[in-house]
Amino acid sequence: MSSRDAQLLARDAGVDLVEIAANANPPVVKIIDWGKYQYQKMKEEAKNRKKAREKQSELKQMKIGLKISDNDLNIKVRKIRGFLEDGDHVKIMIVFRGRELAHKEMGQQMLDKVLALLGDDAIVEGKPQFSGRNFSVGIRKK
Repeated sequence: MSSRDAQLLARDAGVDLVEIAANANPPVVKIIDWGKYQYQKMKEEAKNRKKAREKQSELKQMKIGLKISDNDLNIKVRKIRGFLEDGDHVKIMIVFRGRELAHKEMGQQMLDKVLALLGDDAIVEGKPQFSGRNFSVGIRKK
């Protein structure tokens, strides 16, 4: 349709002629109410921003020493569960102090104990790794 016919048609309908794709040959236009079009576009962008915010998950860290008491360990496990419920990923770090580094198997035992306390709430991501004085593993919600 010629641009003149489209303009007349839009004027008769009492709405606007809006260019949708300017780079196309010939350019693509729509006969719509401009205010309504802007409102719908703004609502759609807001919905997309909200979805993007919801999907973002943070990486939380929980440091645990080898000599932690059972009660303190239970409190930390409860906190890890809270992070997982919020959709965050958690990095559990077993921290070695002083000569504890000579007993790396104790770090693995502590990590196994924490994962046993978490039970089926968490899935381990990757293998546990040593880095410096830390033994760490990432977990996420099941």
